[in-house]
Amino acid sequence: MAHALAVASDQVTADMVESVEFPHLANKYRVQGVPKTVINETTFQEGAAPEPLFLARVLQSVGVMSEDEVEAYLEELRSAQEHDHDHDHDHEHGHQH
Repeated sequence: MAHALAVASDQVTADMVESVEFPHLANKYRVQGVPKTVINETTFQEGAAPEPLFLARVLQSVGVMSEDEVEAYLEELRSAQEHDHDHDHDHEHGHQH
């Protein structure tokens, strides 16, 4: 996603770093899991993120959203996914809503 934004806008740059080859960077950014996305040196996303969450993190990094707002949004995404999963599961078993 970061690379797609960098292609779309000359105001965005993106670098991909192999943590094994650059352990000093992995230590600097406290990489625990991959991917780890660092936005403007202030905002971090560890692990794969759905596009809406990634965009929320970008908005957080420029001050449009607070960390609390992003976390609330993440909870909404999780709830929606659980609802969709439950709804799909009910249809698999012939249940109607």
